[in-house]
Amino acid sequence: MKDSLQKRLVRPILRLLTQGITPEKIALSLAFGIMLGVFPVIGTTSLLCLIAALLFRLNLAALQLVNILVYPLWFALLIPFVRVGERLFRVPPLAMTGSQMLALAHADFLHSVSVLWLTTLRAAAAWMLIGPPGIIALYVILAPLIRRMARIHLLSGAHQAEDFETL
Repeated sequence: MKDSLQKRLVRPILRLLTQGITPEKIALSLAFGIMLGVFPVIGTTSLLCLIAALLFRLNLAALQLVNILVYPLWFALLIPFVRVGERLFRVPPLAMTGSQMLALAHADFLHSVSVLWLTTLRAAAAWMLIGPPGIIALYVILAPLIRRMARIHLLSGAHQAEDFETL
C-alpha cells in the first residue's frame, strides 16, 4: 500500500516540484482536481479541469491525474449530491440507485438526459454549495503538507535528476 501511494501520488508531486512548480500551485491543482473530479454531471469533469487549469494557470497533468484517481469517489458521492439537491429544492427522492442511473446513461444516453436532467441540475446545484468551500478547505490542508514535502525533498538532496528515481 505504501509503495503504491509513493509511486502514484508522492513521486508525481515531487516531479512537479523539480520542474519549478510551486507547492501552492500543486496544492491548488490537487484541490481543484479532487473537487471538480466529483462534480456530479457525468462526462464534465475533464472539461472542468481543463477550464480551471487555463483560468488559474494550474498544472493540467496534475489536475487530470487527480480527476481520474477520484473517480471512485465521484461514484460514491453521486447519490449524496442527488439527495442534497432534492432537499434543496424540496422534491421527492428519485427512486433510482447510482448504478441504475449510470446503467440508464450507458444504455441510452439521450433518454437518460430526458429522464435525469432535473435531477442532474439539482445535484450540480448541491455541488455548487459544497464545491467552492471544499476547494478552499483542501487547499488550506494540502499547501502546508506539500511545502513540507518540498523542504524535505530539497534538504535530502534528492532533487538532482540522478538521485530522484531512488525516492
